[in-house]
Amino acid sequence: MSSPGKASPTKPVHQLDAVSKAIIEQLQVDGRRSYAEIGKAVGLSEAAVRQRVQKLTDSGVMQVVAVTDPMQLGFYRQAMIGIRATGDTRVLADALAALPEVDYVVLTAGSFDVLAEVVCENDDELIALLNSRIRALPGVLSTETFVYLKLHKQLYNWGTR
Repeated sequence: MSSPGKASPTKPVHQLDAVSKAIIEQLQVDGRRSYAEIGKAVGLSEAAVRQRVQKLTDSGVMQVVAVTDPMQLGFYRQAMIGIRATGDTRVLADALAALPEVDYVVLTAGSFDVLAEVVCENDDELIALLNSRIRALPGVLSTETFVYLKLHKQLYNWGTR
């Protein structure tokens, strides 16, 4: 049973109608698509699309961002760090999320309690991050680092239900 105000893992927090889902899917194809173009595709006016997009972003259902390839921007070392922890993993996840080099944090079940993706300029920066900051966090028992050799696929177009 979930706590009041908490989302159940099997039930969406926000019930979206077919038009809102269609707007999201249009933006997943091209995040720069104009409200007028989206309106034509989903059967709404430009103003109505603008209002819905604002509502979807304000509620946290979606965000429209530019996705970059870190290596093209001078960040030559990207890695996933598996962390075995003790104590409240939510507190550890918050501490990891506060680090500027960390771009992704998830609590997991399995060999690791937390996974954190990091983006660094080089190996020296990664070593410093691991030794001086991540391993020094309260609750970190051990880490295992998976260095990315090449970004082969990165998509955010899984659609809506």
